[in-house]
Amino acid sequence: MIDKLKNIFIIPELRQRILFTIAILVVVRIGSHIPIPGVDGEALAGAFSNMKNTLFGLFNTFVGGAFEKASLFSLGIMPYISSSIIIQLMGSVVPYFQRLQKEGEAGRKKITQITRYGTVFLATMQSYGVVAVFLPSLTDNGSSVVFNPGIIFTFTGVVSMVTGTLFLMWLGERITERGIGNGISLIIMVGIVAAFPTVINNEIMLVQQGVRNLLSEFILIGIMFFIICFVVLLTQGTRKIPVQYAKRVVGRKVYGGQNTHIPMRVNTAGVMPIIFAQSIMFIPSTLATFLGDSDFAQSLMNWFSFEHPFYWLFFGLMIIFFTYFYTAIAFDPVQVSSTMKQQGGFIPGVRPGKRTAEYIDNILTRVTLPGSIALAFVAIFPYLLMTFMDVNYDLASFFGGTSLLIIVGVALDTLQQIESHLMMRHYDGFLSKGKIRGRRRS
Repeated sequence: MIDKLKNIFIIPELRQRILFTIAILVVVRIGSHIPIPGVDGEALAGAFSNMKNTLFGLFNTFVGGAFEKASLFSLGIMPYISSSIIIQLMGSVVPYFQRLQKEGEAGRKKITQITRYGTVFLATMQSYGVVAVFLPSLTDNGSSVVFNPGIIFTFTGVVSMVTGTLFLMWLGERITERGIGNGISLIIMVGIVAAFPTVINNEIMLVQQGVRNLLSEFILIGIMFFIICFVVLLTQGTRKIPVQYAKRVVGRKVYGGQNTHIPMRVNTAGVMPIIFAQSIMFIPSTLATFLGDSDFAQSLMNWFSFEHPFYWLFFGLMIIFFTYFYTAIAFDPVQVSSTMKQQGGFIPGVRPGKRTAEYIDNILTRVTLPGSIALAFVAIFPYLLMTFMDVNYDLASFFGGTSLLIIVGVALDTLQQIESHLMMRHYDGFLSKGKIRGRRRS
């Protein structure tokens, strides 16, 4: 393993890409601690401490704690993610975006440009809501978190947050282009992982204070190991549909004739069903915070609190629903069947065209069911830990849910890219077995 780690830094191009990525991520973390002008940081931290179990708490997790500091990167990269999701959904129903998706590289550039414009629009709207409505309404012990609310504070705050989001978008694109891994995903992952040292420190303090014994900690470490293995299997699991291509003679060359397969992923939707479901599940508790101390608000808070079983049961059902919903958008069997037919491909024993689309859709439906149930189990697993092992939510969130899926998914994608760089230079891959073969001399 040590030799394979050395291989990463032997290749100059790979070493430069990794160091460049690390440098950009350091800039991201520094910017997360620079507050916008006119905000009282201590008062904001006190006011935000009671909002961790709301939609704002979820948003703060994705931006690496920058939201509770009202920093330049308070919105994080989420406006860009939201804009990308909206454009992707519109690509399934709007003919204009469907045409752009079929135009190849030119269409992708146009979609990227539209996504950037959408990011500016969403970031402006969200930053205005945060600066003009949310922050001035927060108080801690009777004191406002904003020193001088007004038009000047609103303008500077909106400009700062929008600029921070656009800067993060640019940094993410630079990582994808000149670094290693997907830049946008790495920025989100680093923001989530940034809270892990604090969680570990809290656990050490609990052990030192005698609240939790060492045996419980070792059991938690073992559980984390097995749940990570389970998430890796869920992320990598595929059902292969065999495909054959007929031979075609073009001039003096023969094309096709090979056997291949369609990789049908068990979890085609990725982490999106949990994000959609979690966003909806936080709406009742978020609304209850603005309804005061009424009986209806208290009942709403009780039913949709992390400690209530109804929250997690409904949450799991929502994840199963959104898994099918997003899979239907992300994977179109009719389009796959049409592309295969145009290229002379067919599934053995299945007629091309409509029958092929129905066959693929049938398999996709069956594969998605266990995938959606497994995804719901991963999302609900933190509740099981909180119930049976008396673990707080900050620690339990790393054992399942959105955080773990993002961390594992991004880590696997980054490792696979490192693996491809090593294999291109004729080294054994980082994840493969065997001894170093060394580079071929040119």
